[in-house]
Amino acid sequence: MSQSSLPILWNLASGLGNHLWQSTVVALVIGLLTLALRQNHARTRHALWMAASLKFLVPFSLLVSLGSFLAPARHSSGAATPAIYVAVEQVSQPFTTVATHVTSSSASTAVSPSLPHLVPVLAAVWLCGFIAIILVWLIRWRKISAAMRESVPLLEGREVTALRRIERDDDRSSKPIALLLSQSSLEPGIFGIARPTLIWPEGMSEHLDDSHLEAILAHEVWHVRRRDNLFAALHMIIEAVFWFYPLVWWIGTRLIEERERACDEAVLGAGSERQVYAESILKVCEFCLGSPLPCVSGVTGADLKKRMVRIMSNRMLYKLDFARKILLSVAATLAIAIPVTFGLMNPAPSQAQSDAAANATTFSTVSIKASAVENGNIQTRMMFSLRDGSFVADGVTLQRLIETAYHVQESQISGPHDLLNKTNYDIQAKLDPSVVAATQQQKQDGKSFDDQALLKSLLANQFKLVTHTEVQSQPAYDLVVDENGSKLESASSAENHMFRLGPGSLAANGAPVEFLAQQLSVRLGRTVVDKTGLKGAYSFNLQWTPDASELERLKQAGDLLPAPPASDSNGPSLTDAVQQQLGLKLVPRTEPVQVLVIDHVQEPAEN
Repeated sequence: MSQSSLPILWNLASGLGNHLWQSTVVALVIGLLTLALRQNHARTRHALWMAASLKFLVPFSLLVSLGSFLAPARHSSGAATPAIYVAVEQVSQPFTTVATHVTSSSASTAVSPSLPHLVPVLAAVWLCGFIAIILVWLIRWRKISAAMRESVPLLEGREVTALRRIERDDDRSSKPIALLLSQSSLEPGIFGIARPTLIWPEGMSEHLDDSHLEAILAHEVWHVRRRDNLFAALHMIIEAVFWFYPLVWWIGTRLIEERERACDEAVLGAGSERQVYAESILKVCEFCLGSPLPCVSGVTGADLKKRMVRIMSNRMLYKLDFARKILLSVAATLAIAIPVTFGLMNPAPSQAQSDAAANATTFSTVSIKASAVENGNIQTRMMFSLRDGSFVADGVTLQRLIETAYHVQESQISGPHDLLNKTNYDIQAKLDPSVVAATQQQKQDGKSFDDQALLKSLLANQFKLVTHTEVQSQPAYDLVVDENGSKLESASSAENHMFRLGPGSLAANGAPVEFLAQQLSVRLGRTVVDKTGLKGAYSFNLQWTPDASELERLKQAGDLLPAPPASDSNGPSLTDAVQQQLGLKLVPRTEPVQVLVIDHVQEPAEN
């Protein structure tokens, strides 16, 4: 299995998890409704369980997408996503949080290292199970088909006379049901969907008097009227696709139980005597075998003991009253209206994020110019200040801006690297006063300063950046705390973020560990995943002896500051310096890493 297919399989797996979660919730709600309707007719409960079954074929995401498609275009800038929408999205899709944020932290960069690699194995197991289920059903179907081919049409006799009389009693019977006399020991059953045929075992009628015969035929006619074979076939498809999910098989048992009970109620409601009807079912069980497939409706399905008790109990069944009709109507309306309404309230997440970023007025002024080159070197710095709402970046490439905005590293970006590193920019921008006031209030409330969102807005507006994420397996380093403990110093103030970058030198004040991991990734040429668990802002001054490959990477990234000093052969390597000076350790391994895929980006016009 190629690495490029792993993200697709992982996305399918996470989508399947969300779908099963949502379908389980629907089945639970329907289960509660059937309990509330246990004194009513079985046909209502059968319809509810059929709805729970069909939910497995209809993801809520389709209804949300329909709502998004029908939603009018939004023109307001910076409109916030309603909190209730976000909350419901997080609850309804608990398995996709790993793919919604691209970051180098262990909490969100990736899934368990082995999980994406298990997906192809699980897909193969699913396919084997699916094929096995289909083969078993095909074998059973061929046995029934063979019995059908060996059968002969029954055109006259007491069975035909009774069947036609029952059909005439109901105007809904559009055409007569064909009757075949079979030499097999299968019970009487309805074969087929579009053209239902009643299979009648040869010699069965000799053990039945007229009342027993009519009761059995009436039961089968009700299977045809209710289209039970069609519904059973639909659920068999769902069982084959979701064979691994026990709830699907449990729903199948409920469907068979309620359909047989519904036919029992219909036969008794038409005037058959309870004792005679119960005896007819027992006689069929005595001389015949049950149907091997749910989509061939017979007489002996479901729990026979419970059916006999219900048939003989003469218990009063109630039609749906007004309150229960309202309950079912409200439940059906909410099941469709809630996801559609979420779609109407918000476009699809990617569209909403793009629209919000494209229309945001985060910065009141922005100036972007190509950096001046002095003595063949470019001075690099980047700083956000909340005191005056200023953002200053000198000598930064577009790639460096993207890495900082999305907290990704060079190896986590898939896109036109030549364009991303083509030009070094000097950027001066001023935050809108309302944004400054809001962020300062957040600081007073103890909330962190979200510079990522501000940089994303800058990139979307000035560079027309559009992205999406994928999961890929890559050689990487895990950044962990050394056995002797971390030597990082907590920053005295995170209000001003100061960085100094150079060959063999990396210093920062008020920087998160993610920034350190990002810079290490640039110098090592491999993704560094922060697994230290250290939160907050830190100050550090890391010094080491760079090698030739590191200097070349810095040059390509536009980060080569004044010419490096003569190499000290006794100086520590980067990995040793990280352990000795910072109390951290770089552990090589292969990681499933989220990659930021650039769909569109362009150079800005100088302004």
